[in-house]
Amino acid sequence: MDVHELHEGRDSDLAAAARAELVRVIEASGAWDSDPVWREVFEAVPRHLFVPYYYAGAVTGRQRLWGESPDRLTRERWLRGAYADAPLATRVRDGELVSSSSQPSLMAAMLAELGVEDGHDVLEIGAGTGYNAALLAHRLGDEHVTTVDLDPEITESARRHLAAAGHHPVVVTGDGARGVPERGPFDRIIATCTLTSVPRAWLAQCRPGARILAPFATGLVALTVRDAEHAEGRFLHTSAYFVPLRGASTPEPEIPHLGAVPARTREHELFRFLLALTQGSLDPQEAYALWEREDRPVRERYGITVSGDREWAWLDEPTGPYGWPLPTT
Repeated sequence: MDVHELHEGRDSDLAAAARAELVRVIEASGAWDSDPVWREVFEAVPRHLFVPYYYAGAVTGRQRLWGESPDRLTRERWLRGAYADAPLATRVRDGELVSSSSQPSLMAAMLAELGVEDGHDVLEIGAGTGYNAALLAHRLGDEHVTTVDLDPEITESARRHLAAAGHHPVVVTGDGARGVPERGPFDRIIATCTLTSVPRAWLAQCRPGARILAPFATGLVALTVRDAEHAEGRFLHTSAYFVPLRGASTPEPEIPHLGAVPARTREHELFRFLLALTQGSLDPQEAYALWEREDRPVRERYGITVSGDREWAWLDEPTGPYGWPLPTT
C-alpha cells in the first residue's frame, strides 16, 4: 500500500476520523486559543503523509511501523499512531534519536505563539519530516516558507513528503545556525531543535520587529529582534524537549539528591530548567539556593538578551541581580 494513496474505504475513513480526533484533542489543550485559524490548517494537512514509517516504543527495542505493511492491523496501528498527540521517532542512528515529528499540540502552541500574519516570510530551522513546514505553507503560501536542515537525507525525504501533500516551500540543505541569507529577510524564525545560544546570523536575517521562537534549556524562548545586534524576550510557560541544533549531544545536568525537590514533579522540572539555562555558571547547590531564595521561579520569570557581542540569560529583569553569560554563535 502506498501511504500517499490510501485505499478507498476503511483506511481513508480511518485517516479522516483520526485526524478529526487529533484536532479535537489539540483544541481541548487550548494550544491555538490565541490564533484559532490554525484549527483549519491542522484539519487540512494530513500528518500521515509525513510519517510513512516511525518507531514505536523506548529507545531500545523500538518497533518500526510503516504504512505499506501488508498486514491490515499493522497499517491501522501505524495510522492511529500517526494521529496520536505524541512525538514520533522517525530517524534513529546507533540507538540515538536524530529526528522526530514533534507532538502536534506542542507544534500548534508554537505556531500560535509565532504570531504569523499574511505576507510574513518564515524560516524554519530543522526540517524534520516536513510536517511543520507544510502547516506553515498552508497558512502563508509556499513562497513565504523556507526550511533548512543539515542532513541531506532529512531534507530529501521532507521534500518528498511535502510534494505528496501538495506543498513546495523552499527546502535547503545546510547549517541551520547560519540561517538562509539568500531567502531573507524574515519576519519570523522558528526552530525545532534546542539551542545553547542564539545564532547572530539569524538576527542579521530578520526584519526589525521580527520574532524568533526557539527551544532553549527545556523551555521555549520568544525573542523580539530590534536589529542585527539586539534581541530580547522571555520564556513561555511550557516545557519543550527537542534534539539539539546540528545534532550535537547535550547531556542533561546531573542533580544530586535534594530531598526537598521530589523527582519527576513540575518543581523538579523547573529546577532542571534553571540548571540547564545557566549552562554551568551555577553548580547544583548554588542553583538550588537561588531557586529556594526566589520562591522556586516558573519559566516565565526568565529571559534572554542578545546585545552586541554579549548574550545572557536572566531572572526577572535583563539588568537585575541574576544574569548568566551564554556562549555566542
